[in-house]
Amino acid sequence: MPFVITSPCIGEKAADCVETCPVDAIHEGPDQYYIDPDLCIDCAACEPVCPVSAIFQEDFVPEDEKDFIQKNADFFKK
Repeated sequence: MPFVITSPCIGEKAADCVETCPVDAIHEGPDQYYIDPDLCIDCAACEPVCPVSAIFQEDFVPEDEKDFIQKNADFFKK
């Protein structure tokens, strides 16, 4: 999974990242946005435009936000 959206996005939904994504990999969930790991091309376009700094490369997700890696993966298993 190239990029992960973490807790600062919960309830935010500004959608700057959605508009920036060149492959439409970011989808709206009930509480936040999620990045489809099968569609993401690892371009990083979404990361700098996030107004709440919620997007991280998977390897750089803060320790206290690691559960969002699985939460993101689970969202696309539905």
